[in-house]
Amino acid sequence: MMLTDQLPDSAAGEPDSDALFEGFVEWTLDQGIELYPAQEEALMEVVTGANLILSTPTGSGKSLVAVGAHFTALAAGKRSFYTAPIKALVSEKFFSLVEVFGPDNVGMMTGDSSVNAEAPIICCTAEILANIALRDGAEADVDQVVMDEFHFYAEPDRGWAWQVPMLELRRAQFVIMSATLGDVSYFEKDLARRTGRDTAVVTSAERPIPLNFRYAKTPLHETIEELLAGQQAPIYVVYFNQAHALEQAQALMSVKVASREQRDRIAEAIGDFRFTAGFGKTLSRLVRHGIGVHHAGMLPKYRRLVEQLAQAGLLKVICGTDTLGVGINVPIRTVLITGLTKYDGVRTRHLKAREFHQVAGRAGRAGYDTAGYVVVQAPEHEIENERALAKVADDPKKKRKLVRKKAPEGFVSWSEKTFEKLVSAEPEPLRSSFNVSHSMLLNVINRPGDAFTAMRHLLEDNHEDRASQRKHILRAIAIYRALLAADVVERLDAPDEQGRRVRVTVDLQFDFALNQPLSPFALAAIELFDEQSPTYALDVLSVIESTLDNPRQVLAQQQFKARGEAVAQMKADGIEYDERMELLEEITYPKPLEEILEAAYETYRKGHPWVGEHELSPKSVARDMFERAMNFVEFVNHYSLARSEGLVLRYLADVYKALRHTVPDDAKSEELTDIIEWLGELVRQVDSSLLDEWEKLRNPGDEDDTPIVEHAPERVTRNTRAFRVQVRNAMFRRVELASLRRYAELGELDGEDGWDAAAWESAIEDYFEEYDEIGIGQDARGPALLMITEESTRWLVRQIFADPEQDHDWGISAEVDLEASDEAGHAVLRVTDVGPQ
Repeated sequence: MMLTDQLPDSAAGEPDSDALFEGFVEWTLDQGIELYPAQEEALMEVVTGANLILSTPTGSGKSLVAVGAHFTALAAGKRSFYTAPIKALVSEKFFSLVEVFGPDNVGMMTGDSSVNAEAPIICCTAEILANIALRDGAEADVDQVVMDEFHFYAEPDRGWAWQVPMLELRRAQFVIMSATLGDVSYFEKDLARRTGRDTAVVTSAERPIPLNFRYAKTPLHETIEELLAGQQAPIYVVYFNQAHALEQAQALMSVKVASREQRDRIAEAIGDFRFTAGFGKTLSRLVRHGIGVHHAGMLPKYRRLVEQLAQAGLLKVICGTDTLGVGINVPIRTVLITGLTKYDGVRTRHLKAREFHQVAGRAGRAGYDTAGYVVVQAPEHEIENERALAKVADDPKKKRKLVRKKAPEGFVSWSEKTFEKLVSAEPEPLRSSFNVSHSMLLNVINRPGDAFTAMRHLLEDNHEDRASQRKHILRAIAIYRALLAADVVERLDAPDEQGRRVRVTVDLQFDFALNQPLSPFALAAIELFDEQSPTYALDVLSVIESTLDNPRQVLAQQQFKARGEAVAQMKADGIEYDERMELLEEITYPKPLEEILEAAYETYRKGHPWVGEHELSPKSVARDMFERAMNFVEFVNHYSLARSEGLVLRYLADVYKALRHTVPDDAKSEELTDIIEWLGELVRQVDSSLLDEWEKLRNPGDEDDTPIVEHAPERVTRNTRAFRVQVRNAMFRRVELASLRRYAELGELDGEDGWDAAAWESAIEDYFEEYDEIGIGQDARGPALLMITEESTRWLVRQIFADPEQDHDWGISAEVDLEASDEAGHAVLRVTDVGPQ
């Protein structure tokens, strides 16, 4: 039964709160769900129109209360918004609400995707709702706001987005939810004052599934074996470091985690799921052993695989970071925390009570367990001391002489007292993180009415202390003056028809501050380049890359690689150590068009001062991959990025979307279109979820027959244009390596087909007896020097060398196996000849 079946007849007038509550309870019982007391209390407050602050433990059914809130708003003909901190949670909630309310009643907005945006129920990121609140103020078409994971209110960079709707949407009903809110008395009074509604606080320290806490002084592998033997799996082993999580997972391969029958079930569930080389092969071995890995650096498809196998009850142990603590619904019986400290980007510190309870709260899920378990490991030196003490416990003399091992120098330690304090501690009070930006002023100025009054309200009636408010006021004045000086806003002699005394003089798309804020600059910069230039397509790619957020791990590895190669060359050139160190400081990751783009940016910023809040960052990741003619696995291996391949792919997906949506069609040359098609297919074949989910959004009501584990994506050969680029790149990679005489690398590519390093060296040295070099410039990789004969099961390919005499008589011949390419997700070819025609 759909929940919409319980909606009252709209012709009957204002719905009765008791009838709404009874209708919702009837629906939950039909779903086999019996409400907990805290859920009943919360829903009773919501249906009467009160604001609600819901602070109950993880697993206590806050999501069901949110559904009840949306039901209440829908029944009254009102519009409700659900907000979450990350796009993945927004998307997950969108699909779940579609199942409950139907696709016509639910929409989604995330900044880079919009589906059914006029629907009565909208799922969105917090920033989207904040921008709506800034743009329309109290008149915004928002009647109810459900804010999930509200503890993000205290995030330094993003907390403003949780605060602004509370400041601006005075006629809305608010439902605020989190497992770790702490003292909420301030929010209770503030919401009541602003909205004129009663504000109810529903808290419960009692979990539907109780938690048992324990401090373990046994070595980690013994603790895990003990938990497995005690039927306390699935176990989530929490690290605050990705490398350590993977190391521990691999170390567990020596432990019998799953039975033969369980491993067979895992293999059956995995089916033809595609694991790529590198980390993929490692994960394949682990999950088939009943062990999962989960962290933000993994490909999304791998994280989802681990989640799906865990949800099916097939994984006994998952080693990962605290990423699983952000709203993902995975049944975990035991959370095993390996330490009570984490590095926060500045220093290593003890966990805050909120962080500890967020992670610990993952243990024990309703419908799966009758109890949850939280185990915290003692530091290694304490465990060793405990063992040494146990050995001499019966000998007082030895006990007196025992020298206790100390913590390593610089190690931030913890103890059982630290553990007990965190268990009993309430989450810290949430602190305001209000912020003022150009986009905030522009949105407020662009709304109807008096912008000065509206801005004064934002600046003087926010949640900051008075000293911080003064700083925000001074910043707002400086921003306003800059906007005036740049003629982006202008004063009016008299109010216009919408009551404005100041107006914005440029057109602002709704999401200009959210979805690649430098996209308008990119459009202007593209016009600087000549479409007839041989480098035009790659230059446009570099413009787009310069406007995207930096994938820091990738850039760090690019710089590391560049410096390593430079050191080797400087040593070969006999440069002394001190001079080498000095020269190395100048070497960084590749930054194509840096001077041109930065000059253009400075000019553009004078007329668009708000872009100054967003850093232009010339870089080459997608371009570097294309110019090196590498596929995804080769690129990841080249820069040793196995632990960050998820980051690499997300970045490439962002480049693809930006190329498609930012570059006008009339600016897309044939070669640029080739690059766009190649990049899209590369992303889809590595992990189709990043693109296919957005396709699924177009038809959210379709029946979902998805198996436990999603299987391989569509055939790579079906997109002929993109596949031709893959083939061209694969052939040109061999040309480039041949030109540099890197025979060992060529042998790694083709050794299995008989073309080892020696065979390549023999063939290419014959070429160099006739010619001085093999060209690798733009013309050398063009379509004129590549011949392809397409057959039903294979392509025959000839890549001609660009020799200095332009004889074009030498080249590489190969066969492309279409079936093997579809299986691998990239062009699979076999070299058949290297030599003259």
